[in-house]
Amino acid sequence: MMISLNFKKYKTEDFMDYYNLVKEDIHMKYITGKGMSKENAIKRFDFILDLGQHHDDIGYFQVRDAETNSIIGDSKLVYNKDDKSLFEIGYLLKEEYWRKGLGTKICAYLLALASTIDEKKDIIGIIHPENTASRRLLEKFGFKSIFKGDENGATIEKLILKRNGED
Repeated sequence: MMISLNFKKYKTEDFMDYYNLVKEDIHMKYITGKGMSKENAIKRFDFILDLGQHHDDIGYFQVRDAETNSIIGDSKLVYNKDDKSLFEIGYLLKEEYWRKGLGTKICAYLLALASTIDEKKDIIGIIHPENTASRRLLEKFGFKSIFKGDENGATIEKLILKRNGED
């Protein structure tokens, strides 16, 4: 069964949909290590809404099944917080949608969206080093690992897609 995806920027009324995704330990295993409390989810969602107000195509997006309109995940195209010269992409999917090729569709969408904003800006993906599925996905799109270790108390791996012609 092929699933077509729609991407919808978060709005205030989407909080419960967001919270239902991020409260689950299994969904957040490689992001924060465990599900978010409602209090933390509210803070994060306020940040997401604020970020989304500054640019039409930059921000966090619900990922929906186009046929049923059900929420299957979350994605982001943002400026990297440590280096604004880079885009950063990321996503999460509900467990029942894993291993169905949807990560590939999401990544392709985010990369195409990034190209409409600035086709030369490099793109970073930040993953947990044990998340081999996400690493393989990013590598499939040409990302190369540039850092693996601890940063701000979290174990991460950074992969970059160079688009400006420099190595």
